[in-house]
Amino acid sequence: MSGKKTYADWIAVDWGTSNLRVWAMTSDGAIKDMVTSDKGMSSLTPEQFEPTLISLTEQWLGTTETPVIACGMVGARQGWAEAPYRTVPTTPHGALSPCSTTDNRISVYILPGLKQDKHPDVMRGEETQIAGFLADNPDFDGVLCLPGTHTKWVHISAKEIVSFQTVMTGELFALLSKNSVLRHSVDSKDWDEDAFIDAVSNTTARPETLAAQMFQIRASHLLEATQPSVSKSKLSGLLIGAELAATKPYWLGQQIALVGDPVLNAIYLAALRAQGLDATQHISDDLTVKGLTAAYKDLIS
Repeated sequence: MSGKKTYADWIAVDWGTSNLRVWAMTSDGAIKDMVTSDKGMSSLTPEQFEPTLISLTEQWLGTTETPVIACGMVGARQGWAEAPYRTVPTTPHGALSPCSTTDNRISVYILPGLKQDKHPDVMRGEETQIAGFLADNPDFDGVLCLPGTHTKWVHISAKEIVSFQTVMTGELFALLSKNSVLRHSVDSKDWDEDAFIDAVSNTTARPETLAAQMFQIRASHLLEATQPSVSKSKLSGLLIGAELAATKPYWLGQQIALVGDPVLNAIYLAALRAQGLDATQHISDDLTVKGLTAAYKDLIS
């Protein structure tokens, strides 16, 4: 955050489980300043949210009330104040939930997450990225893939989220690479594209072999001295290939857009292209701000 005094017309907040991002915004959606923090939802009690926010935004506040639009785990049951889930099919954004505060310089509103009843599923935060995407692509009809710890595959039609499916690929990769027997074989920061693509193809075609092929990573490292970069890339490819097999009803024959971190977008794009598919790429951070801006404009309209 800069040392110069910056007044915000409103404040955008993306409050996740582990991290917090806050932007000082102009009324037309331009970013004036930004700050990040490791004070995510999991490290706070409900009464700590307001002082945490004030400590990060103090220099953006004037003497009049500044609107704050927040998304993510801040609205979870364990967050600042629960913003109840809305049920799909529905638009990405619904009514904002006002949150009580003691500091009269801010008025806080939290965006609700989404839930799916037929095949139970939930999301918090991604719906705001989707709203940002649709603000730029209002006529999109197809599938969004939001890669991450819990990757979302989302069917979009007529500006609504029709259905979605969550896959724990990112969390599984982290757990296996840090806490399983494979941790000794995949400790590398390098990447092997050929090993990744080969693994994607294997489990996309034969997802039932996933567990066996994962242990082969360990055996190959022990018996053939396979490089950790190859093993790491293979593990990622096996998991993403199994994900593609599980989500085939979503992406088969559909227009696909990737919404995520540029590195993850590139990995998923390579996996999709190995199946003869293509996708556009969009940066999730940018779309979060656009989605929060859309919610702010709804608030003041």
